[in-house]
Amino acid sequence: MGADSNRSRFALILPAAGSGQRLGESIPKPYLSIAGRTILEHTLQPFVDTGALVHVVIPTEKNYIKTARERVITSFSHLSVEVIEGGSERQYSIEKGLDAMKAAGIDAKWVAVHDAVRPFITVDEIQRCLDAAVKFGAAIVAVPAKDTIKMVDLDKMVDQGDSAGNQDTYRIKHTPNRATCWQAQTPQIFDSTILKKAYEQARETSAVGTDDASLVEALGHDVYIVEGRRENFKITYPIDLTLTRWLMEGENA
Repeated sequence: MGADSNRSRFALILPAAGSGQRLGESIPKPYLSIAGRTILEHTLQPFVDTGALVHVVIPTEKNYIKTARERVITSFSHLSVEVIEGGSERQYSIEKGLDAMKAAGIDAKWVAVHDAVRPFITVDEIQRCLDAAVKFGAAIVAVPAKDTIKMVDLDKMVDQGDSAGNQDTYRIKHTPNRATCWQAQTPQIFDSTILKKAYEQARETSAVGTDDASLVEALGHDVYIVEGRRENFKITYPIDLTLTRWLMEGENA
């Protein structure tokens, strides 16, 4: 059953404060233009297409607040949107997004968090994740790990400094069963009360999580996985941007 059938409506926090440094670009990744639109606009479109989005908060770099607002309002004139200055880390940007929704009186039952540079998310994945969140209180999109995962001992790092320029060598500590390993993606969707409590606890304990689900897990709440697609990758390295341009410009040629 889709999200519209459930009459479930959600707010979205779309962190867009990532730089383009690792891509070798001079502007932040979300504002790179491909096939006539910014990556930010491409990413937001499927959420709008669900028909269930009631509000979006975009934490971004201070110098790009105006750009984000203009691009989003131009493309999605009917959308309730707020653009704010993001935090120094992703976690703090999400926290500021939750605070902004509270200040604006947005009382959405469900809150989705999605990386602004995952433009290949689909309406189907969003709706299935929302359905799972409605059922269980917390759900994320993820894919099974295709490579064997190695846990390393950070205390046993060796500075090799060899002629190839490789500086760090790590000792393997443990190899988990690959069948139990999944690679987390976004969106990650939660009952807003649960997500707020998770961030409150993180603030009180100075805990840092690499994603929102880890903070909810630390709260003691179960989080469920909805299987996604490998095409829902995060644009991080130059090869990711090359692939994105090929896919988007090919589709729009």
